Order: sequence, then structure tokens, then C-alpha cells
Amino acid sequence: MHSLKWRVAAWYAGLLIVVLLLVSAVVGVRLQSILYAQARSRVTATMAEIASSVQASEEPFSLGFGGSDAYALLTDGNNLTSWSSPTTFIQIDSSNGYPLAKSSNLGGTTIPKALGLDARTPIARRQIALPIGTLLVEDRYFVLGSRRVVVHVAERIDALERSIAQTRESIALAVIAAMLAIVALSWWLAGRAFDPLEKLAQAMREIGSERLDRRLHWGERDDEIGRLAESFDDLLARLQEAFARERQFISDASHELRTPLTSINANAQMLLRWGDRDPVILRESLETIVAESAQLSQMVGGMLLLAKADRGDEIPMEPLALGALAAEAVNGERASAASKGLALRLVAENGVFVMGEAHLLRQAIANLIENAVKFTAQGSVEVRVRALGERAIVEVVDSGPGIPDRQRTQIFERFYRGDSAHARAIPGTGLGLAIVRSIARVHRGEVHAESAPGGGALLRIRLPRLAEEFTDPS
Repeated sequence: MHSLKWRVAAWYAGLLIVVLLLVSAVVGVRLQSILYAQARSRVTATMAEIASSVQASEEPFSLGFGGSDAYALLTDGNNLTSWSSPTTFIQIDSSNGYPLAKSSNLGGTTIPKALGLDARTPIARRQIALPIGTLLVEDRYFVLGSRRVVVHVAERIDALERSIAQTRESIALAVIAAMLAIVALSWWLAGRAFDPLEKLAQAMREIGSERLDRRLHWGERDDEIGRLAESFDDLLARLQEAFARERQFISDASHELRTPLTSINANAQMLLRWGDRDPVILRESLETIVAESAQLSQMVGGMLLLAKADRGDEIPMEPLALGALAAEAVNGERASAASKGLALRLVAENGVFVMGEAHLLRQAIANLIENAVKFTAQGSVEVRVRALGERAIVEVVDSGPGIPDRQRTQIFERFYRGDSAHARAIPGTGLGLAIVRSIARVHRGEVHAESAPGGGALLRIRLPRLAEEFTDPS
């Protein structure tokens, strides 16, 4: 019973069965009410006929004047028999309940007296069970001059009750048959509704991490299941792309990590063999190990930062002056620029504020500057900070060889080092610009590369800018 199909079928069948039972109950009660109303109307009509005959025989019969003709009329058994029918019985009692006359079809049966009848309460209705059957009785108190009589008009309702019982039995049988049909229909409809889902689930189970290139191709179904299958195909496409990126990342990381590890291992072996005998080898090996370890640490740190950005971890942010962050990043890279004879300049507008995390944004700007310094042999590197509408812009422009058009998106991929031998010969982890892109995305921004006017490369970060009326809290 853990199957959704079973539960839906059970709920559907249960709901229909409840509705069916309610309808059948209402029909049964309504039918009984109609049949009893018809029986009461026959009794009331007979009583009205008797009252009319009494009134016609002597008026006013109820005011205490005479009444002998009316009394004789009511106590004449032939008259009572004429008013009766095979299912209608009439009996006349004295005011104290003594039977005075009755219709012949009553035989030896006597209708019990009615209690509580008098001139103030002249009419009563009741249902009684006698040897001749169950009777629906109307009792009426008459004043005939000085005499008081009670007229009983009774209708036998055995046939009516049998009819009601038979009708209820027929309704019950029909309800049982309908319930069985509802259960079968509910199961069939649930099967029709859920069989495509079971097939879809089976197809999904057949697709594993090694078969992400498969697709369901159920998009031709113009219903919810078709849309679900189409969404699953889209999910598979995204998973396939993510798995491909992951495999490529692992492959690239393995390749990039192998180089410093191999160098560290080779120099360590040289130290073991000749380090204690040759001071030059000792120093060079240690310097190489230190440099490669620093490179390895930088690479691992970059990979951890990218992994954190991929997870979408919540990063606390605060209002920051973008120009001040750029100034700190420029100061941190002045030594490397000076070592190559490059001029490093900062041109920053005042009042450009963003919401961000200071360390990450400073690192993003520093990575852009470091990249520009690496690939610029001579000339200058300029960092610009400005506002453009609702965006805050950071641009790093160099006088280097520029970036080919086909590489302007590739340079932000992880471990991308360019195609030329010169680019690959320049030290680096291949993660700097990928980190810039991840930091920009974390701050709901973006980064682009293009050619700078007059030659060189221009890398631009665009971030959401705080309102102009914002003032520096410091």
C-alpha cells in the first residue's frame, strides 16, 4: 500500500463511495418521506370527507345544538364501511374511549383510544402496530351537541413499509455493485494515469552517471508528464555538462599538481644523494622546493576558493569603497610591476561603493593586475575605477600583446594557460582569472575581456553599485 497509484485509487474510490452512500441515503430518506406523506394525505382526505358529511348532516354540529343526526351518521357501521377501503379503517369512540362503531374491515380488531384529545386539542396523529398490521392513524375529537365522540381514521402501511424495505434493498445492492465498479474504475484510471510515470521512472533508473548522454525524448506529450520528462532531459544536460566540467577539472588539476610535485620529489632525491656534499645543489634544491611548495599552496588555495564559490556558501557582505580596495591591490602588486620596469597606475573616481566582501574583491582586482603584469613585457598597466549608471566598473588595461578573440572567454576557464608556447612558459596556476570570475558571480557581477584601444588587453569587472546618496560610514 506504499504505491502512490494504490493511494490515489483508494482516495478516488473512497470519495466516490462516500458520495454514492450519501446520495443513496438521501434518496432512501426522500422516498420514505414521499410514501409516508402520500399515506398521511389519504388519511387526512378520508377524515376531511367524514367531517364534511357530519357538518352537512346537521349544522352547527360543533356548537352544542342538537347533533343527533350527526351522531347517528357516525355510529352507522354502513356509513363507516362506505368511507373505508381495503387499506383504510374507521372507528368511532366515545369521549372516554369506548368503541361505538367501526368499519367492517376491522373485524375483531379495535383501534386503541387516543390520549389527550379534547376540544382544545382536537387532532392527533400516531403510528401503531396491531394484529392486522402497522397503521398510520389520525384521531379527531368531535362535539355533536351534548355528545362527544372521537373518530379514528387509519391507513395500513405494511405494503408501504415493504415497498420501502425492498427499495432500500435494491438501493443497497445497486450501491454495492456501484462500489465494486468504482473500485475497479479507480484502479484502472489510476493505472492509466501512473503507468507513464512508472515507465518514466524505469527510464530514469536506467540512466546512470556513465550514461548521461541518454535522453527520454518524451517532449511530444503535451501534458504534465511530457513537461516533467522535458525538465528531466534538461537536468540531464546540465548534469552531463557539470560532470564533464568536473572530469576536466580533475584531469587539469592532476596535470597541474603533478608538475610541482614532480619537481619537489626530484629535488628531494637530489638532496638525499648529494645535498650533504655539494652546497650549491643543497641551496638550489631547497630554493626550488620552497618555490614549488609556494606554487602548490597557491594552487590548492585557489582550488578551495573555487570549490567554495561553486557550493554557493553564504558570504557576509558590507558596503565597500571600490577605489580604496583597488588602491590596496595596486600597492600589493607594485613590487612585481617594478621588477619588470612597468608603470602601474590607478585612476579611481570617488564615491563608488558596492556591497561585498573586502578580501575577495581585493583578491579579484589583484589577480587582474597580476595577470596583466605577467603578460606585459614593457609599457604600463592601468587600473580604473568608475561608476556607470547602476554598475560599478573596475578595468585593468595593459600594453601587452592582447588577447585573441577566440580566447576571450576561454581565459576564465580553470587551468587555461593559452595556446602559445610563450604563454605556457609564464609561471602561474591557470586559476587566477577563473577565481576572478567566481568572485564576480558571488557578488552578482560579471567579468569580460576585450582588446584595449591602441593595443593590449582590457579586463573589466562589472558589479551592482550602491545608490549615489550612500556615504562612507567611516
